[in-house]
Amino acid sequence: METETVRTRPDVGRGGGRAARLTRRQGVGSLVAEAAGSPLRRTMGVGQLTLLSVGATLGTGIFVVLGQAVPEAGPAIVVSFVLAGVTALFSALSYAELAGMIPGSGSSYSYAYATLGELVAWVCGWCLILEYGVSVAAVAVGWGQYVNELLDLTVGVTLPDTLSAPPGAGGVLNIPAAAIVVLAMVVLLRGAKESAVANTVMVGVKIAALVMFCAVAFTAFRAGNFTPLFPLGTAGMSAGAASLFFSYIGFDAASTAGEEAKNPQRDLPRAIILSLVLVLVTALYVLVAVAALGAMPWKRFEGTEATLSEVLVQSVGGGSLWPILLSVGAVVATTSVVLTVQYGQIRILFAMSRDGLVPPLFSKVHPTTGVPRANTVIVSTFIAVLAALVPLGALADATSIGTLFAFMLVNLAVVLLRRRSPEAPRSFRVPFSPVTPILGVGFCVYMLFSLGPDTWAAFGGWMAVGLVIYWLYGIKHSKLGDRLGSGDKPGDKETA
Repeated sequence: METETVRTRPDVGRGGGRAARLTRRQGVGSLVAEAAGSPLRRTMGVGQLTLLSVGATLGTGIFVVLGQAVPEAGPAIVVSFVLAGVTALFSALSYAELAGMIPGSGSSYSYAYATLGELVAWVCGWCLILEYGVSVAAVAVGWGQYVNELLDLTVGVTLPDTLSAPPGAGGVLNIPAAAIVVLAMVVLLRGAKESAVANTVMVGVKIAALVMFCAVAFTAFRAGNFTPLFPLGTAGMSAGAASLFFSYIGFDAASTAGEEAKNPQRDLPRAIILSLVLVLVTALYVLVAVAALGAMPWKRFEGTEATLSEVLVQSVGGGSLWPILLSVGAVVATTSVVLTVQYGQIRILFAMSRDGLVPPLFSKVHPTTGVPRANTVIVSTFIAVLAALVPLGALADATSIGTLFAFMLVNLAVVLLRRRSPEAPRSFRVPFSPVTPILGVGFCVYMLFSLGPDTWAAFGGWMAVGLVIYWLYGIKHSKLGDRLGSGDKPGDKETA
């Protein structure tokens, strides 16, 4: 694969001072060279990358968190989906530009490392761990709810709460939620190519399930269910959008596949832009939300589990056939999200480990499968425990705040790299920059402040833990710090 010569300006922050160590930056050239020499196997084309993005996006917001978000916004949840989609659209354009420039596994962590320095990169990476890990756990909890609903509809029994709900929600352990994470781990251990094939099949099933739901639910549509449209005001609409925003992390997941893409500079931007069929994803989300709210008054959504199936059971006649088919589709759909987002989490830690900020165990690749095996097992075990012990609502909001923070940094990175490395090759350029990425920052900030104080408190605690880990381990083991200490100037590197 041919790559153009990349020249980047020297890194700032070299020297012995503490502030200099925190602001040291990776050069774009060194990041590209590192990705080019990756031990991961390049097996994915633009189609698989696009479906990876769609697989991680389509399903979460509508199958899993609709029952959590509707009580916050009322019928205005339809507008909430549009607001979240527009916010994601601005950020996706920034991701497309940076993924073509820096086609590695680090996603926004690597983009922040090249523009805002090591400390901010660590913060971004720590946000991504929250975004991905907690997102998988949240979706796994939703998966367990649909499995229980399917058992009830087909054989008339359900798992007892002690085995299917976390502490605080009437149970002891959520076994189904942990089980799907372990199942995804088994698939991921086989290799990226096999995981992509499984995801492709599941994306088709989930689209069919949502189209079927709309066709059936519209038979019970009542326009009066949308009056008033904003019963909780615009603040409720914004809060609903913020809660479900983590549904839109698909193109971030695609950008983590940079070292397993056959032609990353060309295919990654194309895949991200194609997944801006994200506009079509948003349209499908809106259509499903309209169908659901038209069939069942919004106040009845509170406390529902397996929400879409519940809508069909309560509002549509014709027996249990449609709810059964919907529950089957939901189980497949959420399996796809667990698989693709779990993949992204593992690749983020792979990149951070290669830079020395987390232990080297996370970047060891198995010679036969080309998979970071230990990384996959450790991450999956952690997520499985989280899914078994934490309720869905708390997981969803925590994921959204991490996602919004990371997306904000990506938009900032586009503006900074246009100034610092104007000559670096870009296979895609954000149109109307810097206006477009600045709008992306603004929308992310607006959504961040729509989240509640409890979510912010949890986020602050998470960040505090991350900074302690960075201070005790990352800053001391940083490979960039070692190179700078030996007089190397990675910002001046060229790759040919």
